[in-house]
Amino acid sequence: MEKLLDVRGLTMDFGGLRAVDNVSLEINKGEIVALIGPNGAGKTTFFNCTTGIYTPTGGDVVIHPPGEAEVRINGMKPNRITTLGMARTFQNIRLFPAMTVLENVMIGRHCRTSTDIIGAILRGPNTKKQEKETIEKSYALLEKVGLDHLANEFAKNLPYGAQRRLEIARAMATDPFLLLLDEPAAGMNPQETKELDELIVRIAREEGISILLIEHDMKLVMNISERIYVMEYGKLLAYGPPEEIKNNPKVIEAYLGEEAVHA
Repeated sequence: MEKLLDVRGLTMDFGGLRAVDNVSLEINKGEIVALIGPNGAGKTTFFNCTTGIYTPTGGDVVIHPPGEAEVRINGMKPNRITTLGMARTFQNIRLFPAMTVLENVMIGRHCRTSTDIIGAILRGPNTKKQEKETIEKSYALLEKVGLDHLANEFAKNLPYGAQRRLEIARAMATDPFLLLLDEPAAGMNPQETKELDELIVRIAREEGISILLIEHDMKLVMNISERIYVMEYGKLLAYGPPEEIKNNPKVIEAYLGEEAVHA
């Protein structure tokens, strides 16, 4: 299989606290992979190290953009990592509330345009062409996540589940080959979660974007993931296909519990 992300021995220390301890993870082309574990297990810190928000204390984060040479991204700025093709969403929604739904997605296209400040002022033919392409691409993404009818609504007026989908659309606007979703179902009702489940699968299958997600909704995780990694106290506790993880005694004891296994 074609490897897209290869994290080797990732370690992150904050003073005397080791938040992530020698964790390795890989994602192949076309996969949906989940990272689960109790609160405080180090999952979001792992994401932050992988996407450039933190520079890890140790280990390597290597991406393999399709058709290009591998790139070690430790210490790179988040915007540079996004340009290379890895995008993410956040546990806490980070939309621009006073901008429209369409404008929020258009912002995601910024890393794929070449207009500089002079071009923006003079508004030459190339600038106008890029603006048109940005609007068309952004609107097409809103159609894919079911928000096109709300394109001109302010982001702050959207229901919670729709705001989550908008954040995913904005991340997709960067043209990623790998999308990292940090608790995308958090705070959603069952119907919103079902729609999210279907959307994530559609993104992977129809758009060819591989996905790594942190999630506490075990029904969603078990339904859509091809492989699952489990963290506890900053360490990797187990990894494997959903059925194997579901029946792993260590995982049941540390995180899932009997209720989740038999749900």
